[in-house]
Amino acid sequence: MTATKKTTLGALLGAGAIAFFSTTFLAEAGEVMKVYSSPTCGCCAAWVRHVEDAGYDVTVEHLASADLYAKKKEAGFSPQHASCHTGLVGGYAIEGHVPVAEIKRLLAERPDAVGLSVPGMPADAPGMGSGDTPYDVLLVKADGSTEVFASYPR
Repeated sequence: MTATKKTTLGALLGAGAIAFFSTTFLAEAGEVMKVYSSPTCGCCAAWVRHVEDAGYDVTVEHLASADLYAKKKEAGFSPQHASCHTGLVGGYAIEGHVPVAEIKRLLAERPDAVGLSVPGMPADAPGMGSGDTPYDVLLVKADGSTEVFASYPR
């Protein structure tokens, strides 16, 4: 083999390895997430971009308020866990502005739970803004109880 062919083959193999390993740090091969939100909510759209940037394949369904709250209840969230949008991924529900790092951790650890919630709309959560206002990501269990899954800022 000539030096040019070896260099080309090495470059292709290197590029393939980089592509393979970089996708392992993104959502599992375009993990599918369904998000229900209001059609007029800008922060919901910003949070969806946050999740898509991490490699998730997101579809959004816009619902009227009554239908959106029905989806939240159906997913297992009570009003105290509610925020402006609800996502479904990997058998779990994601309520509100949950950081993608915690979604990945949830899917890796697979605890017995409904899912994660960031109640309300904390000003510094993904899709909302930036800063250092503290907020918690809650693990919501089937009986409605919660425990702190993560606290921000870290």
